[in-house]
Amino acid sequence: MYEFKPDDAFGFARHVNAQAHERNGELFFRLCPYCHPKPTRDNLNSFSINLRTGQFKCQRASCGAKGNLLTLAKDFDFSLGGEVDEYYRQMRQFRKLKTPDKPIEPKPEAIRYLSGRGISEDIIRRYQITVQTEHPNILVFPFLDPDGQMQFVKYRKTDFDRQKDNNKEWCQANCRPILFGMAQCNENFDRLIITEGQIDSLSVATAGMQNAVSVPTGAKGFTWVPYCWDWMNRFQEVVVFGDYEKGRITLLDELSQRLKCTVKHVREEDYKGCKDANEILQKHGPGQVRECVERAVAIPIGGVVDLADVEDIDIFKIPKLHTGIRQLDQLLYGGIPFGGVALISGKPGEGKSTLASQILVNAIHQGHKCFAYSGELPNYLFRAWIDFQIAGGSHITEYQNMWGDRNYTVSNTNRQLIADWYRGKCFLYDNRKVDGDEKESLLKITENVMMQHGADVILLDNLMTALDLDSGTGAFDKYDRQSIFVKKLARLALKHNALILLVAHKRKNNFTSNENDEISGSGDISNIATITIAYEKDKELRPDQRRLKVSKNRLFGKTETEGYIVDYDEKSKRIYGRGDDLMVDYGWDKTSNGFVQIDMDADCPFQ
Repeated sequence: MYEFKPDDAFGFARHVNAQAHERNGELFFRLCPYCHPKPTRDNLNSFSINLRTGQFKCQRASCGAKGNLLTLAKDFDFSLGGEVDEYYRQMRQFRKLKTPDKPIEPKPEAIRYLSGRGISEDIIRRYQITVQTEHPNILVFPFLDPDGQMQFVKYRKTDFDRQKDNNKEWCQANCRPILFGMAQCNENFDRLIITEGQIDSLSVATAGMQNAVSVPTGAKGFTWVPYCWDWMNRFQEVVVFGDYEKGRITLLDELSQRLKCTVKHVREEDYKGCKDANEILQKHGPGQVRECVERAVAIPIGGVVDLADVEDIDIFKIPKLHTGIRQLDQLLYGGIPFGGVALISGKPGEGKSTLASQILVNAIHQGHKCFAYSGELPNYLFRAWIDFQIAGGSHITEYQNMWGDRNYTVSNTNRQLIADWYRGKCFLYDNRKVDGDEKESLLKITENVMMQHGADVILLDNLMTALDLDSGTGAFDKYDRQSIFVKKLARLALKHNALILLVAHKRKNNFTSNENDEISGSGDISNIATITIAYEKDKELRPDQRRLKVSKNRLFGKTETEGYIVDYDEKSKRIYGRGDDLMVDYGWDKTSNGFVQIDMDADCPFQ
């Protein structure tokens, strides 16, 4: 994922406050940041970073530190951008578990219990399953990474009683979530088999199948995906052997959307009326477990379905994102629907980006993972703007600058609390990245974030900067590329049931009364969108007011071309209309981890 850029080397030098100079394609540091030698003549400029490859090395024999920018990012807590950090630097600090010097020897109680579930003793020893010394009724499952390092530990009661016990399974707190069985896998093998429970993956292994792993936190927990995503995609295919419940196979829907490799699943009829792999092993033997894996089928791609088999869904109850603007949400029967592109248009400088970022804040507040691309703002300014909207007026300090103008600021403490509130929940495209074809890279990165992080609310601000239009051969080529780009966005939103907010300029001068025709660029853009929202000035309104219009509503047909009058608060950068609470509290100052739960129905006066 990471491609070295010379700016990263200079950024690292600033990060460690190093005196550095460039010479012959190398960035030399006056003192090595690893060994910190005394500043004698022989010790100066021993550390350098190659500005072409990103490789570094200290020439001092007593140090010899070497590696690349990813190494420096880990060792010195240096950020290479949100997406890279998530996979390489891992900004979240997990507890480090001690890896035993020798393989764990299973205790007799573990062998006795698991043997009773059909698991072979050889597999029990290979996967190092044991029980707690003081509590022999509690199984211990060690999660070792591909390098054999202990990362995660899970526990399970062998005598669980629903009447007396609160939990059947639990895990060690604050550990890096990974797949159980990674260390036991043969990475040269073509197939990976994923089950929901640890005893199920042991059952698959007992049946003689290689590369059987299981998820750490059940069917609904996918926090492990970013830490295993690269490893899983090394395999040619992944077979999902989830629990078969209520006509559905657990894990399948999520993994089929988030993995690039071929995803297969066990056929429903091969479960033979059983719930999971262990029940199949006990009732029908290892041969049937092998049959389940060997007969697994791929999910159809781009197939045709019978109209009668299409889901019967009430369109008024489909998932929607509350925008936080009451009148708009009421018109849209609860907010902007997922599965499409919402076009937000307006003339330059009139505030459409502010409206889009406020909708993004509401998405984070409602528990959605988000991804944003801002082609016109540097990363720090995008964050500063959105931090004001999250903070709210009561947490913003007003002061006068040297010219007597009003300025506003959010304290360092509050900025940190806000950062903790959205850490891991909102990702930003690093617009310092320079690619030959930004359009393709943006689309690829957007889908990667959807698959790897589960992001389902995407903000692209704006259309013109998201395209590399200079390489076009003429007006037709430019508009054609815009149309193709937006069509790809629409397919992406539909494929992942996501909401993509696309910001687009209006023409500075137009000669049409049709709101949708006023959008700058190809006429196809507004045709492809599910919702078209206009946010603009009006000479009849105050300077701090705007008119909010809905000129297209594909799902319900209701529009509002006259528009709602909304106000803008300069202090908090918040937009609000009739019935809206300017001082709405997002709860970041009450919790530093997790979402604030809100009553979704309470925000819908039309229900």
